[in-house]
Amino acid sequence: MAVAYSAAGASSATGPRLASGAPNNPNGAVFQLPPKARLYLPGWLHYLLSRILAAATRLTFSTSVSENLDRFRAWSPSIGERFKYGFLLFIAVFSLLIMESPAFPYKLIIPALYGTTLLFPVTSQFFLPAAPIFAWLILFYSSKYIPASLRPHIWVSVLPTLETIWYGANISDILTQFGHPILDVLAWMPYGVIHFAAPFFVAAFLFTFAPPGTVKVFGQAFGFMMLIGVMIQIVFPCAPPWYELREGLIPANYGMRGSSAGLARIDALFHGHGYTLTFSSAPVVFGAFPSLHAGNATMKALFCSYFFPLAVKVGRLRIDTRIFYWTYCFWLYWCTMYLMHHYLIDLVAGACLATVCFYFFLTDELREAMEQQYPYRNSAPAPPSAAPPSNRPDQGFASTAAAGQGSIALDTLRSNGGAPYVSGQGGANGDEESQKGKPEVIFSIDDSATDNGDIAGSTADEDKRRKDAAALLARTKSPLQRVRSPAVERMREDA
Repeated sequence: MAVAYSAAGASSATGPRLASGAPNNPNGAVFQLPPKARLYLPGWLHYLLSRILAAATRLTFSTSVSENLDRFRAWSPSIGERFKYGFLLFIAVFSLLIMESPAFPYKLIIPALYGTTLLFPVTSQFFLPAAPIFAWLILFYSSKYIPASLRPHIWVSVLPTLETIWYGANISDILTQFGHPILDVLAWMPYGVIHFAAPFFVAAFLFTFAPPGTVKVFGQAFGFMMLIGVMIQIVFPCAPPWYELREGLIPANYGMRGSSAGLARIDALFHGHGYTLTFSSAPVVFGAFPSLHAGNATMKALFCSYFFPLAVKVGRLRIDTRIFYWTYCFWLYWCTMYLMHHYLIDLVAGACLATVCFYFFLTDELREAMEQQYPYRNSAPAPPSAAPPSNRPDQGFASTAAAGQGSIALDTLRSNGGAPYVSGQGGANGDEESQKGKPEVIFSIDDSATDNGDIAGSTADEDKRRKDAAALLARTKSPLQRVRSPAVERMREDA
């Protein structure tokens, strides 16, 4: 099945229509499945491929250095942006100064490679939003070169003491008393495997199905959470549970090597030494507080719950997918304590840090896109509160046209996989003539308004418009339904 492609000014019966408003796409090109793909592909697969191609439309494939230089010259950073990039630059310079391996001048290759990626638009669109993540990685690696004389005191007993005072017992110590090979494998899978791959899968889903710009917010929230967490671990080093079981409460020093703790049983089970070698040479040995494993899982659960509050029907059973997000999150919480890497208080601190970063970096544009702009998420009809005024139907879903363009057909939006940037030229099947002289009703109109200029008309006309709007909205539903709160459901029933 070939994927159709078209640039600005092109039009064909089988190719994609234009999307001149698509961001980061100077050519205004759209990737889209040909209309005949509906006949050969299952509905869910057509929807998935359409969304992937619609997301790819937002990418730029330019390699022009002058284009990025022009953007940099025209960039007028705000105070917050100046502080953010200044802070990241300070972390990078500090890490490079204390880094001993690779030695000077070879370590200058690191900033040189990163600076090169920022020169080309095709790479800068990925590496610039990931700047906080790279700052975290280089600080985490370089922290082992900080002289011991400049490092703070290692706290050995503070975490178990607080654990006992706040929760009445050492929870992590209790969980380690119920060891079993099956439990070892169940703890190893999320902690030692899924944990490292899940952020990439979440970012891919956010890029494909969430509003444009969501991945940048995810990168900032995730990167700064990890960066702040490592900074706390450096200035407030605390011994993890495995240290208490191995050494007791004797004072610790920075010459001690780390331990894989419960993951050593996985090495023994598979006759390997991977986790033992990795944790014994970890840059931050006494980084129990806060738990970045817990923060990582909480961050992913928060983003998935906010942007994908879906309901899956299995037979007659309707399951809220947020149950799965938080089940994985609490599963990983248990893993960190069962494998003797963190106390419960560490998990609470990591979850709180993730929550603060999530709400701090979540922008108003994304909130509006998720709560009002349903072209981004056409998985279910919008609630009555999002309906346009009865005397302004042009403000309805997908009805406002760009300057100099016609109205956007709802079938066109559907055929583009729900992409927010679609053609304003064609009709349901790309035929420009099919839309000429045919006004399109695309949302149910509030029939309670009786002010001057109301287009409600007679009761018969109102019923006909309501049926047409319901039919059009029915064709925009995706394979998954969006979860609605009881309050919104009551509003829809009352309407």
